[in-house]
Amino acid sequence: MRANCDFLLLGAAPYFAVRRSSHVRSACTIKFCEFFKKTGFDALISQGRDSSPVYLWTHDDGVKIRDASHIWGLDTYETVNAIKKDLGERHASVAAIGPAGERLVAMACVAIDGHSFAGRCGMGAVIGSKNLKAVAAYGTKTPPLADPEEVSRLSRELMKKLSELGKDLRENGTPSGLLIYHKYGDMPIKYWLGEVWEEGANRLGQPSYNEVLMSKPLPCLRCPVGCHRYVKVEEPERYACEGPSPEYETLAMIGAVNLVDDVKAIAKANDYCNKLGIGTISAGAAIGFSIECYERGLITRQNTGGLELKWGDGDLMIELVRQIGLREGFGTILADGTLEAAGKIGKGAERLVVHARDLDFPAHDPRACWSLVPNYATSTRGACHMKGVPEDIECNVFILPELGYLKQTVFFHPSDKADLAVKLQDFTTMVNSLVPCLFMPDGACMALTDILNCFNAITGLHWSIGQLMQVGERSFNLQRLINIRDGKGPEYDKMPERMFEPAKKGFRKDKAPPADALIKDYYKLRGWNEKGAPTNQKIIELGLEKPA
Repeated sequence: MRANCDFLLLGAAPYFAVRRSSHVRSACTIKFCEFFKKTGFDALISQGRDSSPVYLWTHDDGVKIRDASHIWGLDTYETVNAIKKDLGERHASVAAIGPAGERLVAMACVAIDGHSFAGRCGMGAVIGSKNLKAVAAYGTKTPPLADPEEVSRLSRELMKKLSELGKDLRENGTPSGLLIYHKYGDMPIKYWLGEVWEEGANRLGQPSYNEVLMSKPLPCLRCPVGCHRYVKVEEPERYACEGPSPEYETLAMIGAVNLVDDVKAIAKANDYCNKLGIGTISAGAAIGFSIECYERGLITRQNTGGLELKWGDGDLMIELVRQIGLREGFGTILADGTLEAAGKIGKGAERLVVHARDLDFPAHDPRACWSLVPNYATSTRGACHMKGVPEDIECNVFILPELGYLKQTVFFHPSDKADLAVKLQDFTTMVNSLVPCLFMPDGACMALTDILNCFNAITGLHWSIGQLMQVGERSFNLQRLINIRDGKGPEYDKMPERMFEPAKKGFRKDKAPPADALIKDYYKLRGWNEKGAPTNQKIIELGLEKPA
């Protein structure tokens, strides 16, 4: 018996996914998005809550709501397998939640085919609140393309180009960037208290990572690069696991943030996060925060259920990940997120939380890359490394010549950092709207011109780079207006206190970002007023004014 749960599916929009590999969806959802699109739908809106667990099956013939009582409680891997068996369709793509989403854990994520994970902002908890266990999709319809021959030509050309330029990512994955970020002081250490961690970083980064884990590429659907890694750990037995291995963000937030340098322990914690359906960034942040609180005497063993919280303890980290995902023990306090946990702990704990707009920082440090100050402060969903990747320009990980970035920018120089934040926010918002994986331009050097050529061949619109970039600007400004409407406006454009503490050693010694000046410059470049709201002129320029 269903009650108060409705699903609305929308269709008939242009198709923005190129066949083969020239236009690749972000690593989290490429296969699901393609299969869902091929059913004839473009979007799914879920309203209300079902009276019992269900999952949604979308296919060529329509949509069915199916009972999920028998799979409620299963982990994400088990859920994907059970639904495919239930449907008798092994090719289906499944977006599912795990036990953490069912328990409304604030950092719960969505697992895609047990392979990739949409891990920020607690979307898994939102889905779990509706008694919706998963959405499965498989379609065979072919959306129209404006110029199929040109799309095919670009596909072949870019497959070859990206395969060649993405060799390092294919061989080493995102862990290849860890030592670069550490070198420039961009990797968080000891919950943002540390400055240099040479020995630990060497153990987590390449080539040590591959040597210890024996990892191999785990490519997404049709990806010419394959930056994801697959690992099988057999010993020691307590760290035994098999599946997608830790990415850079996990190595930094589960590992470096907690001073854990055993990659096998991190792989096990990562595996727990994957199965339970927890985002590794916020999980690692919550654990690091709790260890600092314990060290400061704000909490004791009486609060932690007898656990001694200490830096560098891989087994402790694994246990806390488990407790968070299942809302057990001390993990119950952390399961609602770091900021909520700080409020429960009190005693000034709120001032220790490293966040922007209530979302934990990802594994890049604004004290090293100053462009991250306005980027994190204004990011419309909170501190995010996917709403702009300016740190990768600063650290010389990639270039964007069409936007004027042909080389590494000058560290600790404020003149161009607000401009970099604006351009990269617009760029990533546009790219995420078109749905190619950000690692194509970021790691495999897919030029903005390549993206434009693909877009024009698919749509037949014959746009310029300026028109394409304005899509990102318009979308970002619209999101800003929605935030202001919902009471999450400029008053949230802040950096946590720790970001104003200069390092005593290392690359960023004696450096602290001029946050107020950077954000003021950013507002001006955005065409916003001094209070941080888009001006009427900007709203009209972007076509966002209300109809008469």
